[in-house]
Order: sequence, then structure tokens, then C-alpha cells
Amino acid sequence: MLRGNYTARIDPKGRLKVPTPFRRLIIEEKHGGEFYITSLTGDNVRIYPLKEWESIEQRLSLLPTMDPARRKFLDRTNYYGQQATLDAQGRLLIHPLLRKSAEVIGDVAVLGYLTYLEVWELDRFKLRMLSDPYTEEDEAAIARLGI
Repeated sequence: MLRGNYTARIDPKGRLKVPTPFRRLIIEEKHGGEFYITSLTGDNVRIYPLKEWESIEQRLSLLPTMDPARRKFLDRTNYYGQQATLDAQGRLLIHPLLRKSAEVIGDVAVLGYLTYLEVWELDRFKLRMLSDPYTEEDEAAIARLGI
């Protein structure tokens, strides 16, 4: 499981050095060095080990081709998405369209979301947490899981 937050850097060429703890977990879980890098909103970057992304595609294929939710999801993830390979230095290229949209240049937050990573511009992520606080309703929903 991918968890936690690490600060990383995106270099001037748009390459993210994947934090070592995440790289190690991905390799240990035998996901390999292939990834699908995308976004749903353009506000952040989602990095899926390719095996995880292929699992999502299999579930999406169960929906009718013209299902509106399927189309919206694929419109966005294809628009922002590209497949990438981890290089020998543990870097992934974030393509220019997504890099510009998410404003991920220089220092970024790389967060684990169990099966994928999210990359945020640091101030944008802090603003997101402040503008969308954890509520009692959120607490109740999580408590229903016994957490």
C-alpha cells in the first residue's frame, strides 16, 4: 500500500524523482517500472502503476461504451494521461500539458493513496485542505468502516 507524504522535486525537464519509499514499495509489489500518469481535474497529477490502471480499465469496460460517466472519466484521464517508464534514476516524466495545468514545477508533495500516488503543488494542496475541512459527516462515514 502506498501511504504517507514526501516532498520531491520536478526538474526543469518535467521529471519527478519518485520518493525512494514509494519506489521501493512499487518494486516490491512487482508492479514494474511502467506507469499511467493522468488527472481527473488537472489540479494534480495521479501516478498509477500500469497494472493498477489496467485494473481500472477492465472495470470500466463493463460499462456500456456510451455511458456518460464512463465517457467523462475517460475524456479527462485520456486528455491529461500518458504512459511513462521509470528511468534508471527513478524519475518519471510528467508531460507538459499536465505539468502546466497542475502547476507542478519545483518542490511538490507526493502523497500515497493506497494504490496510486498524487502529486500536488505544495501551496495548492494546503489550500485544498483548508477549503475542504474534515467534517463530522466525514468522521461518521469513516466510523462506519470501524476506523
